[in-house]
Amino acid sequence: MSISWNDAEPPALPPMTVTEKTRAVLRGGLALFWTLSLLILFFLARAVDVCIALITKTSHLSSRVVQLSSRVVQLWAAGALPLMGLKYRQHGTPLAGGGAFLANHSSWIDIVVLQRAAAPFLVSKSEVRSWPGIGLIGRAIGTMFIERNPARIRQQQAELEQRLRNGDRMALFPEGTSTDGLRVLPFKSSLFSVFFSAGTPEHVLAQPVCIRYRTLNTCLPEEFYGWWGDMEFGSHLAQVLGRSGGGTVEVTFLEPMDVASFTTRKDMAREATSRVMSAFKARSA
Repeated sequence: MSISWNDAEPPALPPMTVTEKTRAVLRGGLALFWTLSLLILFFLARAVDVCIALITKTSHLSSRVVQLSSRVVQLWAAGALPLMGLKYRQHGTPLAGGGAFLANHSSWIDIVVLQRAAAPFLVSKSEVRSWPGIGLIGRAIGTMFIERNPARIRQQQAELEQRLRNGDRMALFPEGTSTDGLRVLPFKSSLFSVFFSAGTPEHVLAQPVCIRYRTLNTCLPEEFYGWWGDMEFGSHLAQVLGRSGGGTVEVTFLEPMDVASFTTRKDMAREATSRVMSAFKARSA
């Protein structure tokens, strides 16, 4: 990672102890085994989903038709979080049909959290496609990787519109970067443009989502689970696997917003920001 909301450096941690290193290796091995096993199961479930789509003469694999493979993704995420030393707590109910989740972003773990809750398809920057492990999983579960190439913007916009028309659920991180997990940044209105394009359905629901991490281990800083700036994915993963214990991630699904009730994307971005910030403060009390 290289993009940050400021120049703050992550807190310095002492070298991991032998116990922590051993825990990291054991958890890492279990996580790899769990991921590979569920990946095989996912591809089998995906094949069944394709057959169902063909039999029902459905031209797309939308969330309204496909259930099996998304359930496998949720199962994988449910097993992955405990291996990171995190307890999962959910407040509210995620969208059952098509639409979008608008979540604050403080860590790569956010992706696992949202998959645990609702298995949406992710919209991510193109660089993630090449990340070891994460890129492979992202491609497998249908992540849409956005390129900054101006020649691709119109095509990518059309693909997002089509997926919304199909009734898919997508997840966006409108802050545009990740933080230390101790704050919520204003949502960038440019990321809301897909909701106001001509090819998007008239009534689309967008649900603000608040994700908050807590470290119950007093030896760990509050921002331990945050991943930002120049922090390396591999080293942060190792720290989480080795040091995390008794931590909690709380995800709050707020009242969905009807895009049709907003006249501009800036108004919608401000409202979504306000709701997520309020929920974040409430969960931080």
